[in-house]
Amino acid sequence: MQNLPFYVYLIFGATVLTAIWLFFKASHYSKSFLVVLLSWIALQSALAIGGFYNDPKTMTARFPLLFLPALLFLIYRFSTKKGRAFIDGLDLPTLTLISTVRLFVELVLSWLLIHKTIPEAMTFNGRNFDIFSGITAPIVYYFGFAKKTLSNKVILAWNFLCLALLINVVLNAVLSLPDLYQRFGFERPNMALGFFPFILLPAFLVPSVLFSMVASIRLLTKHTNSADMNLKNDEV
Repeated sequence: MQNLPFYVYLIFGATVLTAIWLFFKASHYSKSFLVVLLSWIALQSALAIGGFYNDPKTMTARFPLLFLPALLFLIYRFSTKKGRAFIDGLDLPTLTLISTVRLFVELVLSWLLIHKTIPEAMTFNGRNFDIFSGITAPIVYYFGFAKKTLSNKVILAWNFLCLALLINVVLNAVLSLPDLYQRFGFERPNMALGFFPFILLPAFLVPSVLFSMVASIRLLTKHTNSADMNLKNDEV
């Protein structure tokens, strides 16, 4: 991939580090969770640097290796008692704040478009509206948890909306990969995500944001149901 301006790498690197820190904080500084996180990032980075993902002929076939293990990890956490206990112990305000990184991801994607390494559909100039999530995340955090003026139901609705926007981004990314699944971006396939450090977008940032939202939905649903039950008991 052609050389990009230094600030693109700088902003993306800072975004990754911020996401790692917020996840570490949300887990109440769990060292074991941090080790798993860093090990996964190191493995995928090494593969990308070695050229494992950047061959257009094999990129699409190997792309699932970026996110399927992370998706299986998420399913494991939600399907086991120990995993659910871990999720229930996460810090909800920090999970909400994690979506702030999506604003900087969108900026990086727009710069990658300018340098012709991804199709327009993957940016806010095209079919990607995920910048809304990044802009509103600190607002929801401030009014929902600092000022406590937003109800759990409003924050829950926001998470569902942002989850839909993330799914849209992922579909656009997959459908613009070269070869097998490509449906658009033929003049400019999605090649940047096969190179380090941008490989960490599908390998780490997207799964992290997905995990934070699904975990938030679980926590908010439990809190809302608990509040409704307490209200009914008070009425009785």
